[in-house]
Amino acid sequence: MITNQKLKKSLEEIKNITSFDAILYSAKGKHLTGTVEEPEHSDIFVKEFIVSEEDVREKNDAIAFAVEIDSVLVMFCQYTSENLVIGRMAVCQLRTLVLGESERYDRNNFIQNILLGNMLGSDIINRAKKLHIENRKRVVYVIDTGKNCNEIAVELVKNLADIRSGGFLVVAMDGHNVVLVKDVEDIDSPKLQEKLSSIAGSLVDNLLAEAMIKVRVGYGNPTDVLPKIAESYQEAKMALEVGRLFYVEKEIMAYDRLGIGRLIYQLPMSLCEMFIREVFGDEVPQILDDEEAMSTISKFFENNLNISETARQLYVHRNTLVYRLERIEKAIGLDIRTFDDAMIFKIATMVLAHIKDSRQGR
Repeated sequence: MITNQKLKKSLEEIKNITSFDAILYSAKGKHLTGTVEEPEHSDIFVKEFIVSEEDVREKNDAIAFAVEIDSVLVMFCQYTSENLVIGRMAVCQLRTLVLGESERYDRNNFIQNILLGNMLGSDIINRAKKLHIENRKRVVYVIDTGKNCNEIAVELVKNLADIRSGGFLVVAMDGHNVVLVKDVEDIDSPKLQEKLSSIAGSLVDNLLAEAMIKVRVGYGNPTDVLPKIAESYQEAKMALEVGRLFYVEKEIMAYDRLGIGRLIYQLPMSLCEMFIREVFGDEVPQILDDEEAMSTISKFFENNLNISETARQLYVHRNTLVYRLERIEKAIGLDIRTFDDAMIFKIATMVLAHIKDSRQGR
């Protein structure tokens, strides 16, 4: 729960103030960290101390303290009357650090179990009371790093998200995602959607600028009831999945802004395949694998079926573009220069992406 680096840093801070050197051991007598080298045979004294279950033990020129309850950690140092007093103060400092980290871990672990649906509603309520977690308006962000989560990404998200109040950070839910449960209680309702998108944008921009990590962010709907943050989590995951399939160019996906992609994503395969046969017949046109043709179509749609503007942006003559569109019409049986056929083709390509993804078992 607490890293040796944090323990070492705390011991070094104590030493800077008091010149007090100490070594920390685990409950099994294993050396963890310290500000000085481990003295010879010190592990024997530490193991004897652990078995004794005492709070403090002095032996010859050494002294040991039980830092945490049940001797989970043991602090060992050279015996002097001054070290006896400073040691007790250091124990209080370390105990506060250990218990604080333990509580933080328990809270995040509790939130993770809610997100995964591992707890009943009554258990959530009782556990929340013990951990002093109140019902506040929260929204779940899923940050897809595209690779295994690393410490830099996690620390940046912590700093950017300001999780000190009612927020939580859950790391690596499925190997490459960081999940942020963000407290949005104090955001005015009229500005809520705008602010949620702004938070997602900050995560994307800062992770790229500070750590060169390109991420995609999906987020669900806000909820003010703890058990329902699991729903917000599933919504955020669905937003990312729909974005991956149908809106590849987008880095931020909101569950309530999925458009037609939401409908297609939830269609059964039988209906999808029936629709494709209705549009293209028994065989999908090969031109759909032609990079130049699909790039032309994409640019044509971006410019709202405006031939002149599309030709200008593609750096081709207007007649050249018209020729390309006529060739595409012959290949697919649809004249995408008309709104109805353009709409059918756009939906058909999205349905094909859904079918392909489903067949790959993703």
